[in-house]
Amino acid sequence: MKNGYNIGISFEGSKITKLGKGVPSHEFPKAELPKTKSLPKVKLIYTGGTIGSKLDYKTGGVYMLLKPEELLYEVPELAGIADIEVEPLFSISSEDMSYHEWQKIAERVAEARKEGFRGVVVTIGTDTMHYASAALSFMLNGIGMPVVLTGAQRSSDRGSSDAFMNLYCSVVLAAKSDIAEVGICMHKNSSDDECGFILGTRARKMHTSRRDAFRPINSEYIATVSYKGEIKYGKSNYRKLNGEKQAALKTGFDKKVALIKAYPNSDPEIISHYAEKGYKGIIIEGTGLGHTPVSTEHEGYSWLPEIKKAVEKGVIVGMTSQCLYGRVNPNVYRNLRLLSGSGVVYCEDMLPETAYVKLGWLLGNFKSADAKRMLSKNVAGELKDRSLYEEFLE
Repeated sequence: MKNGYNIGISFEGSKITKLGKGVPSHEFPKAELPKTKSLPKVKLIYTGGTIGSKLDYKTGGVYMLLKPEELLYEVPELAGIADIEVEPLFSISSEDMSYHEWQKIAERVAEARKEGFRGVVVTIGTDTMHYASAALSFMLNGIGMPVVLTGAQRSSDRGSSDAFMNLYCSVVLAAKSDIAEVGICMHKNSSDDECGFILGTRARKMHTSRRDAFRPINSEYIATVSYKGEIKYGKSNYRKLNGEKQAALKTGFDKKVALIKAYPNSDPEIISHYAEKGYKGIIIEGTGLGHTPVSTEHEGYSWLPEIKKAVEKGVIVGMTSQCLYGRVNPNVYRNLRLLSGSGVVYCEDMLPETAYVKLGWLLGNFKSADAKRMLSKNVAGELKDRSLYEEFLE
C-alpha cells in the first residue's frame, strides 16, 4: 500500500484469480531542495543502508535502491534549514563495509570542510554504524565542524520508518549546532518526538529492530533535537565550533587487528592463531573487570601463557569488558594483576568495538611502541578517568 503497510489475506476457503500482469511498487518522487545562499551549507553524503532501501515485493526482503533525492522529497522542511548538496558515494549495506569505505568517507568529509560546508551528514547502515563513527572520530579528529552519521531501522517506504525524522534532526545539528564532533544521531525513544546525538566513540547499537536502538555507553547524549528543530544540549563536554583550522587527516588503518571474546571453556590457542597469522594487535572482550581464564584447574584452559607469548612476539593485546558499562581494572584481583603483568593494556571504560577500531587506526598511523602507549590514552573522547553512576541509568 502507498502508506507503507502491507495487507495480509487468509487463503482458507479463498480463491485467487489472476487479473493481469503485476506492476512495480510505487516510487517516491524525487526532489531537489531549492538553493538558498543565506542558509548554512550542509553536505549530505549517501552510502546506502536501510535509510536508502525499499521493500522488494518479489522476495519480501529489503534491498538498497532508494535514491537520496527521494529521501529529500519526504522532508520538505529541510528547505528552510540548510542549503543541502547531495553526494552519492556508494550504496552498500554496513555489514559489507570495510576500512576502505571508512577512509573514502573521511576523505570526502575533509574535502567538504575545505569547500566551506558548515557540517556534514552521512547516511549509513546501522549494523556497523558505531564502528564507522569510531573510525571517523579518529580519522577526522579535530575536524572543527559537526559530522553526523544517521540511518534507519526501518526502510523508507514503510509507514513506521524512522528515516525521515533521523535525517531531519541530523541536518538540524549539522546546520545549527555548535558541536564540532563526529557522532551518531538517531531516535532517542520509540516515539517520533526527538533524536539524540551520541559521541562517535561512545555509541553502540543495543537492539536489533527498535527505532531507539542506539545508546551512549559510559557517557550521556551530547544533545537532543526535536521535530520542531529545537536543540537541547546535555551535560557532556564536547568540542565546539571555534573557527580553528582542521587538524591533519589521518586515514591509515591496519586490518591485522582482531576482536575476540573470552568465555568459559574457550580455547586459548585463538591467541596464538592470530599471532602466527601476523596480526599486530588483539582486543579482548574480557569478563567483568577484564578477566580471561588464568588460574584454571585444568591444563590447557588458561589464556595467560598464550598471551605472554603473543606480547613477547610484539603483538599489542588490549583488554575491554563484555559488560560494556563501567571500566576494566587490572588491580582488583590476582588474575587481573597477572594479565596486566604479562603486558596486557587495560583500556579503561572504552567500548570493545571502539578499542578495536582505535588500535587498527593507531597501527596504521604510528609506530607500534607509540600505538601501544596511546591505546590507553584519550584521543577522541573514547575514554575518561572516571565513570559516573548516572551514565548507566541513561
